[in-house]
Amino acid sequence: MNSIARITTLIVGAGLLGACVVSEPYYQPGSSGYAPPPYSDSSYADQGGAEYDNPQIIVRATIAPPPLPYYEQPPCPEAGMLWTPGYWAYGPNGYFWVPGTWVFPPQVGVLWTPGYWGWSAGVFLYHDGYWGPRVGFYGGIHYGGGYDGEGFAGGRWVGNEFAYNRAVSNVNVNIVSNTYNQTVINNNVAVNRISYAGGAGGSRARPTPQDRLAEREPHIARTRLQTEHIRDASVNRDQLLRVNRGRPPIVAVPRPQAMPQFRQARPMPQQGRPMPQQWRPMPQQARPMPQERSSPQRRPPQERQPPRKGKPQDQKTKVREQSKNQDKNRRYR
Repeated sequence: MNSIARITTLIVGAGLLGACVVSEPYYQPGSSGYAPPPYSDSSYADQGGAEYDNPQIIVRATIAPPPLPYYEQPPCPEAGMLWTPGYWAYGPNGYFWVPGTWVFPPQVGVLWTPGYWGWSAGVFLYHDGYWGPRVGFYGGIHYGGGYDGEGFAGGRWVGNEFAYNRAVSNVNVNIVSNTYNQTVINNNVAVNRISYAGGAGGSRARPTPQDRLAEREPHIARTRLQTEHIRDASVNRDQLLRVNRGRPPIVAVPRPQAMPQFRQARPMPQQGRPMPQQWRPMPQQARPMPQERSSPQRRPPQERQPPRKGKPQDQKTKVREQSKNQDKNRRYR
């Protein structure tokens, strides 16, 4: 096989997996007696403030995913939304938790089959979830919220409306009216927190004939909001396993947009080059608000006095007239 054919084969293989692949030679589990490493191990420690950059979903890992955290399903915020359980995804900085959330399906009549990690040929491979007319195989993982390892018991489609099983799904009857109550007991599924199938310590579930049929049916990939939800979790440093030690601060949210951004990770600085500081606008100094200038008060116009008859007399002329009158009075005395 020439080099061009090899490159083409690698590209097609990565496209089928739906993400990048990575190999980590520092850890290789044995065929027997294998147990996942404890979360207090130094490999999960915060190594000198290493940051998380360029988030992407990786479908191959040599370290087992940690157990699923326990959490309660938030109430369904709106009729027509379906539950998608949380899971451990993998990125360049290891595992991170994607919170469970309610989402709208891409079309009427489809159900969500969760993804799962499976042990195969010495590595853990992630099988991505999908939308389809029925729920397929998801590794026998007990995700909760109706996904108890086999099938889905949280609700069903009745015509063009989705009906919720109140015995399983957390719904508010004041918001969601299309409900029913049916207790589900599955004795074939063990209730535990295992997050992967196969290998030592993993789930021993195998696909049923119904699961095989669901695999051959048409599928729809996750929606845009689901993809953005995964990205929001990947850039939140507190969701990293090496930071939260298997106890993520955000385990479930009502909607994908409701996930707060606690601490977004920054890219690691290159050696020998200072890390450029992110541009931020300088805070403006507080300035006193300009006061409105009051217009000068104008005096009311005074009434004009009527002009006096005769010629106007100045002050000296008046004094002379008064002195003359006084002289005349003296003469007559």
